[in-house]
Amino acid sequence: MRDYLKFYIDGQWVEPKSDKTVDVINPATEAVAGRVTLGSVEDVDLAVRAARKAFATYSQTSREERIDLLERIIAEYQKRFEDMAKAITEEMGAPAWLAQRAQAAMGIAHVQTSLQVLKDYRFEEDRGTTRLVKEPIGVCAFITPWNWPVNQIACKVAPALAVGCTMVLKPSEVAPFSAWVWTEILEAAGVPAGVFNLVNGDGPTVGAALSSHPEVDMVSFTGSTRAGIEVAKNAAPTVKRVHQELGGKSPNIILDDADFQRAVGGGVASVMMNSGQSCNAPTRMLVPAGRMDEVIAIAKAAAEAHTVGDPSGNSKLGPVVSEVQWTKIQGLIQKGVDEGATLVAGGPGKPEGLETGYYVKPTVFANVTPDMTIAKEEIFGPVLSILGYDSVDEAVAIGNDTEYGLAAYVSGTDAGEVRKVASKLRAGQVNLNGASPDLMAPFGGYKMSGNGREWGDHAFGEFLETKAILGYAPKQAAE
Repeated sequence: MRDYLKFYIDGQWVEPKSDKTVDVINPATEAVAGRVTLGSVEDVDLAVRAARKAFATYSQTSREERIDLLERIIAEYQKRFEDMAKAITEEMGAPAWLAQRAQAAMGIAHVQTSLQVLKDYRFEEDRGTTRLVKEPIGVCAFITPWNWPVNQIACKVAPALAVGCTMVLKPSEVAPFSAWVWTEILEAAGVPAGVFNLVNGDGPTVGAALSSHPEVDMVSFTGSTRAGIEVAKNAAPTVKRVHQELGGKSPNIILDDADFQRAVGGGVASVMMNSGQSCNAPTRMLVPAGRMDEVIAIAKAAAEAHTVGDPSGNSKLGPVVSEVQWTKIQGLIQKGVDEGATLVAGGPGKPEGLETGYYVKPTVFANVTPDMTIAKEEIFGPVLSILGYDSVDEAVAIGNDTEYGLAAYVSGTDAGEVRKVASKLRAGQVNLNGASPDLMAPFGGYKMSGNGREWGDHAFGEFLETKAILGYAPKQAAE
């Protein structure tokens, strides 16, 4: 039982001003795993003021000082790696292997990437007699989700620390354990008082207070498009910078010359990863209509190979994060059935023998049409929709026919054709032939998938202002 009832403000673990708590449910057992306090507007104000005070000195630290800090964070993270992985499994149900190899691993990887970028990043540039200077934007508010909890914390906090910003973090109250471990890591690494602050709470109270606070210079939010819109509205009166990484309904175009066993099987596996709870999951598979039966056979076998069960064991899929999510997913699966899609694998209800826990059957629908609900709405569960196309142009049109634009996927043998299709897709990141993740590649979306970019050197720009100093280097007088 984890009772994480304090907040981390100005370098100290402090008693919150609020005494309201919320239970954190282990989604594999449906039992209470711990509690956190839900913060108040007063708690937010104390944290923001601590960050504002710390910014005066931390923003003036040298590159070398910040390199040393990131190196200390990496060292402390390595000591707590297993603790981090276990916290993630307990709070949101990630299988132990996934928590270790991906979830916890991405947290430290983002710090390592920011360290690498910081060593060579150009904060100053001369253009004629003008000097352009990139300076830390100020106090940042971070509102992070439950699906990849420490990944989303690290990809915001690490570059912000690297460039000299101070910050307040509000992690998801659904999965807050990893944020507590993260904070202990930063405390042990000697992050100066006030530079990093943690306030737990819900969106309508703490999230709204952070995004509207006049002393916050930018807010970075990862979550649903609906919530992202509210963050932007709250931020508008103070004209602060708003960074958003929101929803997705990513197309996966499999061209006729692709290796179908690899492309279809890999596409199914990508959707099922993390129980489908990834905003960039390739949830719309587009295949040549004439090969639908072949695709169905491959997808069915691939889905049925995904075992569901206790995340502490060897199962490929654990539960989804909560009863709320489970109920939403079940409703959308039933919509797929009701609207006439072909149910290839899975379907409504819990897997046999898993009555306790928020488990979802790995589900595949085929013969899906673009007007169906499951082709349009982000399901955020292990559910794949397969759509047919008659021409590549039609595949591209269907792929782009969405309010989202976070990611897209293309598979094929002809490299020129694959690249041509990629160039036509309206998405922030396009993956060709199952390419591995690249932490230096910018991550973010077009359209209602958000604005701004995370990861690598592009992330640094989100936390920097540009100052032009005219006449900094006057021209030499003519001889």
